[in-house]
Amino acid sequence: MIKVVVVGGGWAGSAAALAAAKAGAQVVLLERTDLLLGTGLVGGIFRNNGRFTAAEEAIAMGGGDLFVAMDANSRHRGINFPGHNHASFYDVTTMEPLVKKILQNYGIEIKTQTRVSSVVKCGKKIQHLITDSEEQIKGDVFVDTTGTAGPMGNCLKFGNGCAMCILRCPTFGPRVSITAKAEVKEILGKKADGTYGAMSGSCKLNKDSLSPELKDQLEKEGVVVISLPDNLKKTVMLGKKACTQYAIADYAENVVLIDTGHAKLMTSYFPLDMLRTVPGLERARYEDPYSGGVGNSVRYLGIAPCSNSLKVEGIDNLFCAGEKAGILVGHTEAVVTGLLAGHNAVRCCLDMQYLELPLELTSGDFINFIHEQMTTDEGIRIRYTFSGSVYFERMKKLELYSAQRGEINERVAKAGLTDIYNTCLV
Repeated sequence: MIKVVVVGGGWAGSAAALAAAKAGAQVVLLERTDLLLGTGLVGGIFRNNGRFTAAEEAIAMGGGDLFVAMDANSRHRGINFPGHNHASFYDVTTMEPLVKKILQNYGIEIKTQTRVSSVVKCGKKIQHLITDSEEQIKGDVFVDTTGTAGPMGNCLKFGNGCAMCILRCPTFGPRVSITAKAEVKEILGKKADGTYGAMSGSCKLNKDSLSPELKDQLEKEGVVVISLPDNLKKTVMLGKKACTQYAIADYAENVVLIDTGHAKLMTSYFPLDMLRTVPGLERARYEDPYSGGVGNSVRYLGIAPCSNSLKVEGIDNLFCAGEKAGILVGHTEAVVTGLLAGHNAVRCCLDMQYLELPLELTSGDFINFIHEQMTTDEGIRIRYTFSGSVYFERMKKLELYSAQRGEINERVAKAGLTDIYNTCLV
């Protein structure tokens, strides 16, 4: 039986494991920490703007399990906030066990607190992985979804130091890139000013630390926007954010809070003494990162060179997804690339032609566009997402953006990809 080993249990890794299992493989999912979902443990936003289109494409292609789970676990739906329409917010406090159960129901073996320390190759093929506990994990094909953030040294070098974020490097050890361990030279993303990396785009406040009035409003409406006095407006921070779809004036001139179970604060960091001068936030306390008044994780420091099939260049049996596959932002983006990587990993073992999503689908155009842009100095400084900034504008220009489920289903059917991820290949 074909054995697929996925390394990294975030949204991309979970999707890759799911797609590989649906295609008929035996799947092992390795996660360095004690929880799945990675940054999805503190994210929570989906279906906003073009992410609705991308999610519905994935559902039509048979890869909807994770999106259905997000929908079922949503605290709010159809929310509009600055720069974004028809957003849903899943509950970050209850999402992880639901995803874990879904994967286990497909027979996927999940090994948490399993950190890979080295990769053993034979020629251009990975033979097996070795963990910190010296366990050998063999596979026929591997998927690298280890992300691009950390370790602590990078957050110090390219950011404001370790803020003890959801990645929890001090507790579980730094991230290990399978691609780098396989001796493939990785790509570093840049900020707009040419320096490397980009800060994660939001912090989380304990909802009970808000004023009762503010907490009630947030839970009722899903979003609260509080105008800042001139001395607290920090436009200089916008260029540091990983999430460029939020790098607009509204997020410099206001405190924007979103209810994802925590109170999601849409800024990379905000000094606590200043934050507590804002009405309703006099008792504010950070949930993640713990040092949210100082900084956040720094990302895009280890991107794998790969094709539009998401096969990593230079290694015959390695695929990648999520931020590992390009300068992309978001859970939807991670799931879309994860599904493709996991599916193609099985095709690799069967000597089948790899699936490349057609440009007529927003998912296919997205992957192709990112890879084209990353070959230019200007393009490597931009982060791409279905929900805003450069790519969402492209979606609208190409008439790929749609919030009509029927229209999206027809587009997938015309491409001949209806239920492709539900097809057992083995």
